[in-house]
Amino acid sequence: MNRRRILIVIALVALVAGTASLVHAQNEAPKSSPGATAEAAKTGSTTSGQTPEVLYDFNALPDPVKGMLQQIAEAAQSGEIETMRPVFESNELKPMVASAYVDDPIAYWKKQSVDGTGRDVLAAMLNVMSAGYVRVGKGPDQMYVWPYFAETNLERLTPSQDVEFYRIVAPSLALPMKKDGKYSYYRLGISPTGVWHYFIQ
Repeated sequence: MNRRRILIVIALVALVAGTASLVHAQNEAPKSSPGATAEAAKTGSTTSGQTPEVLYDFNALPDPVKGMLQQIAEAAQSGEIETMRPVFESNELKPMVASAYVDDPIAYWKKQSVDGTGRDVLAAMLNVMSAGYVRVGKGPDQMYVWPYFAETNLERLTPSQDVEFYRIVAPSLALPMKKDGKYSYYRLGISPTGVWHYFIQ
């Protein structure tokens, strides 16, 4: 799959997946300015308790962010987890994949995978990237985070957002999260400069 087609796929999937949720978010979701460090994003909470504006426009992203998303999508579409290695090796740092430091994300993903291939992890990356995103933090702490559920109170989802949520998270995992109000599945964070900071649960 060539680079131009990857860009089109990301944009179209996000658009189709999120049109209804985007309308609701633009009309009702207040903006906030939570911290955007990887650790803060991992908790799935914001400092104000409010949801930042939910966005779906791929073209509104800074070029470095679009470039990194493209690289991740290309590698994930390949079906081979090793294809992801050059992506994070070209990064300024290895993305966080666990709460503790992991020297080899590929080996970690294989270990976490249901069948040892890491393909379900690649699928999770694509699913997460297909949802809406939020921009959190300010200045050097700013981060683009997928999916927006990571910064959303799950008890307040609209019906259309519920559908989008179930597209990413299996019902057996989704229901406990909704009861708790906090998202605890995979989330992906990229800085405005295109640095991939984390893909973590």
